Amino acid sequence: MSASDLSAALWQERRQLELLLFRLETQRLHVGAGNVEWLSLMASEIEAVLDRLGFEALARSVESAAVAALWGVPAQATLVELIAAAPAGPWPGILREHLDALNALLARLGEAARVNEEALLTLPLPGRHGPAGTAGLLDQLATSGNLERALAVVRRAPQPALAQYLGGERD
Repeated sequence: MSASDLSAALWQERRQLELLLFRLETQRLHVGAGNVEWLSLMASEIEAVLDRLGFEALARSVESAAVAALWGVPAQATLVELIAAAPAGPWPGILREHLDALNALLARLGEAARVNEEALLTLPLPGRHGPAGTAGLLDQLATSGNLERALAVVRRAPQPALAQYLGGERD
């Protein structure tokens, strides 16, 4: 394991974060258009990316711990700490580029999640004053359940563990 393996893991994580941002922006567009019938599908797509991000974070953690051992810092070192411990050469610059790009992505994800949560919370749901009866009630319950799922998924998007690894605030 080497710094190039860590860099590759960071690239993979960046790609998944970009995909998550794309999914959140797609969700925002559908919610803004009032397409509540897509809430469940959008939540599934976001969940799938979040699941893949979990695997990417694990791979990054393994690679990061290996590099930390090579460079003489604790296995739980943040990316900022790894950059500081990096030997002279290209790695401080390469890892700094990853750090800057990941921080920018996290900021955009945080904003997208905030905007989506606000949009979901103010979404005018059809059927609230619509037809009475069992079918109307079932539609309302299904839409409400899809809305709750969409909110739960959006609230998982900001990636606080990654922010911590990058050298952000610690709990």
